[in-house]
Amino acid sequence: MSENQTMSLYDRLGGEAAVNAAVDIFYDKVLSDYRINRFFDKTDMAKQVAHLKAFMTVAFGGPNEYTGRSLRDGHARLVAMGLNDSHFDIVMEHLGATMQQLNVPAELIEEAAALVESVRGEVLGK
Repeated sequence: MSENQTMSLYDRLGGEAAVNAAVDIFYDKVLSDYRINRFFDKTDMAKQVAHLKAFMTVAFGGPNEYTGRSLRDGHARLVAMGLNDSHFDIVMEHLGATMQQLNVPAELIEEAAALVESVRGEVLGK
């Protein structure tokens, strides 16, 4: 195995600075999108941003400082508001666009997208 294959996705993406930049840009896109921004109307965004940074760090193989609820529990209120596959697809679209904007190599975007896609059922309470 090459060194690149043994490094976590978190490290290959650029670590904390990369995750922080991606989450900030991602939420700018999400909150500007009329198709999904209503899901964040009653959300403390400073807390939400910090929460997603911690979650993505763990999900991508970085240090575990995530103390939040499960994905299912954390999104249950949104599912009750109508969150569905079409909304998840929009989130995936914004994630990909964010990573492209940050010049992340295509293979790392695909790897990150596959990780996020793998939790679709949990997020949507399926």
